[in-house]
Amino acid sequence: MAKPEPSALSSFIAASKPPDAAPNVDAHQHALAAQVLHNLQHQHDWTSLQLHTLSPIDSSRPLPKPIVSGLPPHRIYVHPDEQIEMLKQDVLEKDMPVEREWVLPTHLREKWSLRKFADVFDGLTEVPKVALEDSGGNQADGTGLKQTKSRRGGKRLLLATVGDDSTVVYYIVHDGIVKPRQN
Repeated sequence: MAKPEPSALSSFIAASKPPDAAPNVDAHQHALAAQVLHNLQHQHDWTSLQLHTLSPIDSSRPLPKPIVSGLPPHRIYVHPDEQIEMLKQDVLEKDMPVEREWVLPTHLREKWSLRKFADVFDGLTEVPKVALEDSGGNQADGTGLKQTKSRRGGKRLLLATVGDDSTVVYYIVHDGIVKPRQN
């Protein structure tokens, strides 16, 4: 009997290797981040996905875990103040510009505390920086990163929780308290 071909996800994870600049990233954490990146790209139609292992604030400082950033197909979160303005101007949520988002890959069995979330948020900028490339695919500036516009509500990320059956569930997590949305 012939050995079955590996799944697309298994092949993607096997082909994905932690960057040499990230000695703090173990293979399990990197595979988890690759699984979430694959899920975002192929199940949720995200684009411009990047895997981050170093803090965008201080590139000599490793992040506590690999973190993904990317562009969702539609706006993930609307700040309550923006929501009020949208209602006044009769703007639909689907017409709002998409914002680049941070995504923190986790496993369901991981234990998280406020301290661990604070460590992650301390290493992140409000909005993910995006890699700049010229038409030849080369870095366009000395840092290779461009800061996108700031947004209301401070830092936030999507907590991507992967279950034992490979199901991925996403939750919005804010750094601090945010006033509730208007219903």
